[in-house]
Amino acid sequence: MPSLTVENYLKAILQTGIRSQAEWISTGQLATALGVSPGTVTSMLKTLAESQLVEYRPYQGVRLTESGRSLGMRMVRRHRLIELFLVETLDLSWDEVHDEAEHMEHAVSDSLVDRIDAYLGHPKVDPHGDPIPTADGTMRQQGDSTTSLTGCARGVQFNVVRVLSQDADFLRYLTEQGLTLGTKGEVQSNDADAGIITLQVDGRTVPFSHAVAENILVEFSEATL
Repeated sequence: MPSLTVENYLKAILQTGIRSQAEWISTGQLATALGVSPGTVTSMLKTLAESQLVEYRPYQGVRLTESGRSLGMRMVRRHRLIELFLVETLDLSWDEVHDEAEHMEHAVSDSLVDRIDAYLGHPKVDPHGDPIPTADGTMRQQGDSTTSLTGCARGVQFNVVRVLSQDADFLRYLTEQGLTLGTKGEVQSNDADAGIITLQVDGRTVPFSHAVAENILVEFSEATL
């Protein structure tokens, strides 16, 4: 059985590759994602390469082998289903579930994860809008209409479908501002020079910096289309 560290590395490589849309991931990218030193990453990548879970090339980085990707996808599936299970059954908030799932994902069996999946009705996304991989390891794709909030012009009516940051403080801040999955609103202004976007949400004016808004993915509502 792979160790907790191995599972965390494979999941981080997979998710970093998906976010950056790159096959090869640098040791620096992985070190940032895991919060460890590049030297520690290099040492672990050599171990993973010996186990044929990754292909590692000095100065180029790392990419997952077929077996490494399979295991990484399995961990992403576990994590996201556990997050949703905690929200749906224990009423945890979306800012509480990430850390809990980080611990639980290493302890549950694949059969239990499949039971959770069936119990929840085979959901497509987790509490943050991230797609949940299928049992065969396929990552669901989001629609072409999904875009970052920073790319929305004045007058656009939107629906929040995903947040890219799992940081608890960030998620609590969004909740305080009235933005969660499914929130609908309209862009009042979007000043690229000032880096500020102003929204109309539930009759309130809500300003966000572009640094925050770029982590919020939305779809245009039918009124906009």
